[in-house]
Amino acid sequence: MKHIKENLMGLLFFMTACVSIAAVILICIFLLASGVPAIGKIGLFDFLLGTRWKPSNELYGILPMIIGSLYVTVGALLIGVPTGILTATFMAWFCPKRLYGPIKAAVNLMAGIPSVVYGFFGLVVLVPFIRDTFGGRGQSVLAASVLLGLMILPTIVSVSEASIRAVPQSYYEGALALGASHERSVFHAVLPAAKPGIFAGVVLGLGRAVGETMAVKMVAGNQPVIPDSILEGVRTLTTNIVLEMGYSADLHREALIGTAVVLFVLILIINISLSLFKRREH
Repeated sequence: MKHIKENLMGLLFFMTACVSIAAVILICIFLLASGVPAIGKIGLFDFLLGTRWKPSNELYGILPMIIGSLYVTVGALLIGVPTGILTATFMAWFCPKRLYGPIKAAVNLMAGIPSVVYGFFGLVVLVPFIRDTFGGRGQSVLAASVLLGLMILPTIVSVSEASIRAVPQSYYEGALALGASHERSVFHAVLPAAKPGIFAGVVLGLGRAVGETMAVKMVAGNQPVIPDSILEGVRTLTTNIVLEMGYSADLHREALIGTAVVLFVLILIINISLSLFKRREH
């Protein structure tokens, strides 16, 4: 009887794994079947390297959106990754017990805030601050980067803290025994040992930054041009799809699905590159 139960549970786990794999395969098939023909009609290089997006004139160049997505994502990582890792380190090794509960609750609350609420915060607080302090319209690469940096913080902090706490105590005690201070033991013995888990948290945060739509739409300016500075407006691949999918038709609609194909491939390339980088380090 026990053997039968084990086989049934193994079959159940296998079926759930197959569902996840099947979902990814179906998404790939849909995107490729719907988007690749449109890219063929427009022309691969005209589509990827074109700098003008004017559906009314049948111009479908998405290079400004590709560059905009990269700018915003890199900016978010520059803000969110150091802040998240240092926050996780503080919570795991330096935070007083009376402060840990409120800080942990605040991090969990940030993870549960809807994207549109972040967008309203950015539109009402962040955009006017940037406009009054640095100039420009406020809705810009900088506003989107700062807002996304805040949004990816809970993911990076939670995963990094769990990874840091999972490091055996002997690493810290060994560093202390060799004469290192508390801070040096944490940053030179514990954190390097937790690097794989921290790296996973950064990858998850990167995934959210690349795929975020609503909040970016509200603060980025949504201008389909290549920005000359971080104070100018920008449009990302995700916001391009959301802004125009509701009224698109024919080749315009197919071009938007082609944009989704490019976004999917871009995320795939980023994940593969990070995986190869991680393997190379080991």
